Amino acid sequence: MSAVPFPPQNAVPGCGDPRPADQHSIAELDSAITGCAACDRLVSWRERVARDKRAAYADQAYWGRPVPGFGPADASLAIVGLAPAAHGANRTGRMFTGDRSGDVLYAALHAVGIASQAEATHRDDGLSLYGTRITAPVRCAPPANKPTPGERDTCQPWLVREFELLAPTLRTVVALGAFGWQSTLRVLAELGWQVPKPRPRFGHGAHVVLSEHDRPDFHIGKQSCELHLFGCFHVSQQNTFTGRLTPAMLRDVLADAARAARLR
Repeated sequence: MSAVPFPPQNAVPGCGDPRPADQHSIAELDSAITGCAACDRLVSWRERVARDKRAAYADQAYWGRPVPGFGPADASLAIVGLAPAAHGANRTGRMFTGDRSGDVLYAALHAVGIASQAEATHRDDGLSLYGTRITAPVRCAPPANKPTPGERDTCQPWLVREFELLAPTLRTVVALGAFGWQSTLRVLAELGWQVPKPRPRFGHGAHVVLSEHDRPDFHIGKQSCELHLFGCFHVSQQNTFTGRLTPAMLRDVLADAARAARLR
């Protein structure tokens, strides 16, 4: 596993620079995200965790920065979580990698045929995703895994731009948990998709089909004029350890989403 120097050398002071809209590719966006320092509380927490570390990872160099999305730039399926885990993605630098939530998620993704392997341990483990990109509304690890509404709003332009860049191929979104569901609906509404009013409520297995957006400057794929949104309980330990979310339940939602994205 390649080490990442800490403290990070490319942190950007202030919330106005870099600007998400200035990024013209997924690769540029991912690079810019890692330099964001907009939220003082989150910057302080993620860097404190990276310095203090968990005893089990004391010999590892933590990422300690905002975490970009993971997956190809031409994905037809997007999976939206909540935020990086303090000793998971904040340590490894890749979404849902290095913690038990990721163990459950990647095993299910592999089982339905959209991940190359069932385990995600670090950034250089050889894992790749097929037609699928994993992202989050908040890019920095928050205390107690609970970002504030203000932090969510500050981070939202990154997800808006990511969905804009994915637009030519994106067909389906899976929202993990109510936070991911609500954040996704906010982003899609901002982009002009016809979100029903009142907005659809989150639930495991919820499925909403959104009609074509009305922004003439926003070009979606030629093959589809609709977007599928699926809801799934989050793969948190609270849900998976209690049986609220079982591996079979997760696989079922992901399989339905993969079919809607024409990955199966």
